[in-house]
Amino acid sequence: MNNDILNHFIRRFQLLSLPETPLGRQIKQAAVLIPIIRKEQPSILLTRRSRTLRHHPGQVAFPGGAVDISDVSLSATALREACEEIGLEPKNVDVLGQLPSQDSISGYRVTPIIGLLPDGLHFRQNRDEVDALFEVPLTHILRIQNYRTINVFRRGQGHDIYVMPYKGHLIWGLTAAILRQLAIQETFSR
Repeated sequence: MNNDILNHFIRRFQLLSLPETPLGRQIKQAAVLIPIIRKEQPSILLTRRSRTLRHHPGQVAFPGGAVDISDVSLSATALREACEEIGLEPKNVDVLGQLPSQDSISGYRVTPIIGLLPDGLHFRQNRDEVDALFEVPLTHILRIQNYRTINVFRRGQGHDIYVMPYKGHLIWGLTAAILRQLAIQETFSR
């Protein structure tokens, strides 16, 4: 198996990796898992949120959610949520590090946790939260020219958001911004 792409990514990411941020309680915090599957052509696993959810129905997202009082770290939050949403057991995730936190429009400070998964895992999506799972090649995600900016108006103000289409899926908003940050980090570490 050719792991050149993934090994290169891991080396570059670790050079710029941030230490895990301690949990603070002053603002609402959340964590998401960026699950990178170790395969010949590494990919990132994404979800399409259930259309019955109250917040962000039908949007492409990472497994993740709000910090729970029992979570000892942001990594613990991301791993717990991934287990609840897609049946990913924490023992199957090798946490590589995290990206800088970003603020969401729903008032959360979201910390992306990067985790490596072995190929061949079977996922059990929670149908109350996740309609579908799909993978996007890591090479596609790391290509900065795949991202576009559009201007949307919310509460009377214009906001630039990132979008990235991929095989019938529209990845946009915070998910696209996090993936773009991953691509930028990789680009600047060269």
